[in-house]
Amino acid sequence: MRTLAIETATEACSVALFEDDSLIAHDHQVLGRGHAERLVPMIANLPENGKSQRILVSLGPGSFTGVRIGIATARALAFAWGADVLGYPTLALVAGMAQSERPEPVTVCMNGGHGEWFVADYDVGAEPLGATVSLSPEAAHARGAQANIAGNRAAEFGELLGLDPSHIQFLLPDAWFALALPSPLLSASLAPTYGRGPDAVPQAASRT
Repeated sequence: MRTLAIETATEACSVALFEDDSLIAHDHQVLGRGHAERLVPMIANLPENGKSQRILVSLGPGSFTGVRIGIATARALAFAWGADVLGYPTLALVAGMAQSERPEPVTVCMNGGHGEWFVADYDVGAEPLGATVSLSPEAAHARGAQANIAGNRAAEFGELLGLDPSHIQFLLPDAWFALALPSPLLSASLAPTYGRGPDAVPQAASRT
């Protein structure tokens, strides 16, 4: 069975194509912006245009726009191909990537917008040890962390906590690891996980 994995929740955009458990093609680009323009061409450049029986897609938290682009693309491809589609949590993906190098509990710290960070703890095997929270750096410092920190804000968090640099991993989520996530973390519900409220409030809601 072929599986296409899509990751668009951060400044990185990546796709990976698997045949059963084997990775057969992969593309990872740090774009900052422009996921909407690059994602479909990246998929089209995969063998047989990435056509698969199953699609895995990041649900966030992360960029509001990036998460929505990934989910919308996965839905459209699943409809066109008659494929199953499942979502996965972005921070768990980062935890799994970190633990593939250091198989120990880890705190994932990712950019959350408005100066806040998304923070979550994971046991070995990317098993969540609690809910993901969006915190200011000061609140994250007060919260504390595991002995290992990974993510695109790991360096800043580790410095606040005075961690040894050898326990800090700068990582951006990459679709190549999606197939290794524990199956209980995969969800048929494709509701985005934003981690914090939207930046804009609709006018009708603001008047209530």
